[in-house]
Amino acid sequence: MVPLLFVLLIVLVLFGAGFAVKALWWIAVLALILWLLGFVVRPQGRTSRWYRW
Repeated sequence: MVPLLFVLLIVLVLFGAGFAVKALWWIAVLALILWLLGFVVRPQGRTSRWYRW
């Protein structure tokens, strides 16, 4: 019974990690798209930077 629980725990952890990594990849892709759009869509003004730092 213990080995079965151990295997199920490993499967659950690996499934959770795989889902988290996939979600993080999608978030990274969206952030990259927004970052690239920031270079294309710049506000008209005296400064050419679209960020404020």
